[in-house]
Amino acid sequence: MTSELILAIDQGTTNTKALLVDATGCVLHQASVPNVVTYPQPGWAEQSATALVDGVKTVIAEVVAKADNAYIAGLAISNQRESILVWDAATGTPIGPVVIWQCRRSAPKCEALRAAGHAETVEAKTGLALDPLFPAAKIAWLLDNTPGARTRAEAGTLRTGTVDSWLLWNLTGGKIHATDHSNASRTQLFNTETLAWDAGLCALFDVPLSMLPEVRSSDSEFGRVAAGVSALSSGVPVRAMIGDSHAALFGHGVRAPGTVKATYGTGTSLMALTPNRVRSTHGISSTIAWSQNGKVQHALEGNISVSGQAAAFAAELLGLPDAAALSALAETVGDSNGVAFVPALVGLGAPHWRADARGTITGMTLGTKPAHLARAALEAIAFQVADVYAAMEADMGSPLGELRADGGASRNATVMQFQSDILGRPVAAAAAPEVSALGAAALAFSSLGISMPGVPAAGHFAPAMDADTAQNHRQRWQSAVTQTLATQNQQNSGGTQ
Repeated sequence: MTSELILAIDQGTTNTKALLVDATGCVLHQASVPNVVTYPQPGWAEQSATALVDGVKTVIAEVVAKADNAYIAGLAISNQRESILVWDAATGTPIGPVVIWQCRRSAPKCEALRAAGHAETVEAKTGLALDPLFPAAKIAWLLDNTPGARTRAEAGTLRTGTVDSWLLWNLTGGKIHATDHSNASRTQLFNTETLAWDAGLCALFDVPLSMLPEVRSSDSEFGRVAAGVSALSSGVPVRAMIGDSHAALFGHGVRAPGTVKATYGTGTSLMALTPNRVRSTHGISSTIAWSQNGKVQHALEGNISVSGQAAAFAAELLGLPDAAALSALAETVGDSNGVAFVPALVGLGAPHWRADARGTITGMTLGTKPAHLARAALEAIAFQVADVYAAMEADMGSPLGELRADGGASRNATVMQFQSDILGRPVAAAAAPEVSALGAAALAFSSLGISMPGVPAAGHFAPAMDADTAQNHRQRWQSAVTQTLATQNQQNSGGTQ
């Protein structure tokens, strides 16, 4: 048995975690710190760039202290995707916040490009809808709204990157500015057919090409940890970097097309491998899952902007302490009594791509109780996944099977059973909660020629609802979404309800 250990960093939206993992997938030690998201204006969401680095250093220090001088063969990084920042190339000082994936401040830029007829070009090259979720327009916003930034960028003195690039820069003491194919494919500046930064897209979004990181294989040795930057010994190699949703798919042990996974977090990501690059016609993104030894693996992905966060939001509205209390309340009723909650709190992602949409609650009567609202919030998580799953099936041209689930909601039996009922498919919930971190560790082990097993399932859920009832639930949900979008269209046109 191999004795190598990998320290996996999972830098997410709400938490930063470190796991020390052996080649069997066993977690020997772990640490976690919470992250703060601020919302300075409606539709805006950001984090402190220095706080994210400090959080990584904290969890590394905690795990290293617990590990009692164990030999760490490498570092693996899994990161929140589509979150972007800009920093000074000489000093490493950020020029502003991390504009995270949920932020909609770049919506006007996206709308202007759409109005000018560029949406088709952008999607053809990147596989991504023209939406403020993606970093390209956010970078332009930072350059145009930070005094002197555009001049500095055009002079070549600024760098930009997703969170993986930022962490790598700091861990290597500012020596390495790089990213991997999975993260690059989410920027809307990377051509997923030519596998290179696209000069035309950079010109379209007003982002100087010189700012962008080098793109490497996900299982590359990206660099070595510099002396004094963390509790790790200098020279520890960074052996893998990969976006968190992609890492989760790898962590499930999926290596071939045919299986869909859903990572339930603040938002939810569904991803399925494809034999080659697929252009979606149903509102799903084409993306790069990962690359190994320079070979790229393509995938389809559907991004849901608000899912787990919908439960936290509803809990606060109902005066409950947390999402767990909301779930307990929801379990006191058998259904939502006709109530539907469309959590378009930062717009709707796949398959609708309506950044302008706003959340609605429909179907309330004098018989509506708080428990029905709680139930509707949990059901919204599953309904959104079902919408994306159906769009994926349409793009694939054939039925999909079991859904592999991980993340927070995968540990909620009520949500998972309803998910299976609404999909009409079995759902397998992962045994380990940290599938993204374990996937990054597995990728790092693969670079050493070691095959780490995928995370097994702990919970199995089979459809228990009759098909007609499930269909009625879906129709009620889809009617609520249609009403939400119609209301927004009316408001956009200057009409009133």
